[in-house]
Amino acid sequence: MNLRDFSFELPEQLIAQFPPEVRGSSRLMVLDRSTGKRLHRQVTDLPALLEPGTLLVFNNSKVRKARVVGVSTPGARPVEFLLLKPLAQDNRTWLTMSKRSKRRPVGSRYVFEDGREGEITGEAGAYRLLSFEPPVDEGWFERYGQVPLPPYIRREAGSLDQERYQTVYAKPIGSVAAPTAGLHITRELLAVLARQGIDWVFITLHVGLGTFLPVRTERIEEHHMHEEVFTIDAESARRITQAKAEGRKILAVGTTSVRTLESAWKQGSIEPGTGSTALFIYPGYTFKVADALFTNFHTPESSLLMLVCAFAGRESLLAAYREAVHAGYRFYSYGDAMLIS
Repeated sequence: MNLRDFSFELPEQLIAQFPPEVRGSSRLMVLDRSTGKRLHRQVTDLPALLEPGTLLVFNNSKVRKARVVGVSTPGARPVEFLLLKPLAQDNRTWLTMSKRSKRRPVGSRYVFEDGREGEITGEAGAYRLLSFEPPVDEGWFERYGQVPLPPYIRREAGSLDQERYQTVYAKPIGSVAAPTAGLHITRELLAVLARQGIDWVFITLHVGLGTFLPVRTERIEEHHMHEEVFTIDAESARRITQAKAEGRKILAVGTTSVRTLESAWKQGSIEPGTGSTALFIYPGYTFKVADALFTNFHTPESSLLMLVCAFAGRESLLAAYREAVHAGYRFYSYGDAMLIS
């Protein structure tokens, strides 16, 4: 399939720059993937739209404040880095992204806000290895880092984003982008779901390059995803496997939950533990675990859009997107939601 098969026209004003005033108040498009029928509802209607016994699967990864600024020495120029992941347990050396990375050769040095020094100690294609002395820790990110908003949000991160670019159930830290479908979920909504006989489990996939890098190959089959680390504990694995055996619906909240579930399904059950996935899902893929999907509206020609097209059918999904544009739905991380079942 060609990259242009996943294009659609999106007016720039529909790209949400801020979250809704109240978490969980977004619009919800409901798409029946067997008929193509669409309904226009609100996220607060979700409990009424789900069958009792449905098991929701949430990605509870927490976003790290991974944007940090160093000052070059010599030169005293500020340089912003996005710290993607540590390359060892001591948190000394990090895989990073920065603008104009070619200008940052091995040996380049930077001083950060607390006087800590960093040095470019290696290259990995367009990425750089940034080593700190002394090593950084999560407290350092909290004090000196900024929320890593995606580039289509054309403003600086503010205090509002520290709360709203994070799910209410986020726990293990490690993502550089939010699992954004979960941003719609409130504690009040979870309470209503519980009263309706709808249960949930948490899994963890730390969102990184594999999720948000664009597809740059003309033929999408030639695209390669970067690996991302996931963890599923034994109890969550047992409950997901049991729900499948009982014929109960599995609702994946977000594309990261889908990729984790599909990657961990081995010989008829979810395999617990920690692993990594570079699974690229596009039309033609046969889903083994997810029966329904709660997700945001995604960018044209992205691997996220291709996954959703694989789940709903490309023509049906793109028709739904055209209707969403016409109806003024908000797109991307802080935008509205879609339920596909």
